[in-house]
Amino acid sequence: MFKKNILCIGAGYVGGPTMAVIAHHCPDYRVVVVDINHDRIQQWNSGNLPIYEPGLSEIVAEALGKNLFFSTDVDGHIDQADIIFVSVNTPTKTFGLGAGKAADLQYWEQTARQILKASSTGKIVVEKSTLPVKTAAAIGRILDSNDKGIHFEVVSNPEFLAEGSAIHDLEHPDRVLIGARPTESGQAAMLQVVDIYRHWIPEERIITSNVWSSELSKLVANAFLAQRVSSINTISALCEKTNADIEEVAKAVGMDSRIGPKFLKAGVGFGGSCFKKDILNLTYIAENYGLFEVARYWEQVVEINSYQQRRFVNLIITNMFNTIVGKRIAIFGFSFKADTGDVRESPAINVCQALLDEKAVLAIHDPKALEGAAQELGDYAGQFSLETDPYEAASGAHAVVIATDWNEFSTLDYKRIYDSMEKPAFIFDGRNLLDHQKLYEIGFSVHRIGRPSLSRI
Repeated sequence: MFKKNILCIGAGYVGGPTMAVIAHHCPDYRVVVVDINHDRIQQWNSGNLPIYEPGLSEIVAEALGKNLFFSTDVDGHIDQADIIFVSVNTPTKTFGLGAGKAADLQYWEQTARQILKASSTGKIVVEKSTLPVKTAAAIGRILDSNDKGIHFEVVSNPEFLAEGSAIHDLEHPDRVLIGARPTESGQAAMLQVVDIYRHWIPEERIITSNVWSSELSKLVANAFLAQRVSSINTISALCEKTNADIEEVAKAVGMDSRIGPKFLKAGVGFGGSCFKKDILNLTYIAENYGLFEVARYWEQVVEINSYQQRRFVNLIITNMFNTIVGKRIAIFGFSFKADTGDVRESPAINVCQALLDEKAVLAIHDPKALEGAAQELGDYAGQFSLETDPYEAASGAHAVVIATDWNEFSTLDYKRIYDSMEKPAFIFDGRNLLDHQKLYEIGFSVHRIGRPSLSRI
């Protein structure tokens, strides 16, 4: 007999891993993950997981069929649940009021109405998706507008996961944030969610707040992280003009205890499902409250990210004699970061599209993201190939472009790669990942972000 029935609606990058870790640490709780995508649920149940995350498959395998279950019976499991985590998509709106900035909450509202319709008893509904401030109040009004005489409490519990290290982040979080209404029932609901995390997380790392602070904290955390990336990337542009070295500057700045070294790695820009979306949502909220200067400030973080990608493409073209028409360019990496197959908002998308628009021929290699690359570049069919072998991708190429910081790219045999390429052979390291001096000694012309080029031309 299980102590509680926990349900998660949404079996994606957040819902699946989060519930697997909860099931792992809470054997006294029954954990069910539901999704309307039948194929995705089949993958979770088969062991051939729909997402790649280091350590995830082992945790799922341990709990699957014991206290962790995946199902498409959304309504049935809603009625059985005591606590419902909602982890549905909240993309940026592409239409109507707030298009291009505001969060599209249609899936959240549909889910809330489905919870209401399928419930015969009251529930605790936990916001796991990233949502605008005051969403909990709106969802609460929908849920409480029922004639069944049942009560719902909406609690905010934003995720702070980094793809590629999500399991570690869930097992050893910097903090778990739980926000609820300052009412007796709201605080009681919050404590039930706290009790879940107490199974493995020290008390001092579980932070409680009001629900509005919790909702806003998620947006602000992502905005601040993205801001650091854009900040160091602006300095990388200055370093290239002054012959300063961005690695040396970042090290010196990062040793200041007030600043710290994290997210001061210059590169081709940030990606992923959250940073851009959350910053644009933050700017929309600021505009709605008449804080236009605040909105413009945060908008610039996103613009600098796009600027950095354009700068990188220009670096490639100008150093390859101002034309890449018909030239084979090997792209190493397409996911937005290492250790994930996720390509959402990956800088590689814009870089590859720009190179393809210049009539280059791309050979794309990525350990986990080739399927995503094919989908993102579908309009360029015939101009690119997908290569499972990095050496095949580089064979006959005029240049190699490092677009993702997969560690395995630093261990390749670059003498072998150089020998197979057209000459002069170029490497454009968009992640400052490789041993550039060694590459130069092999014979490459090496160009990197925020550091002087090692050019043979």
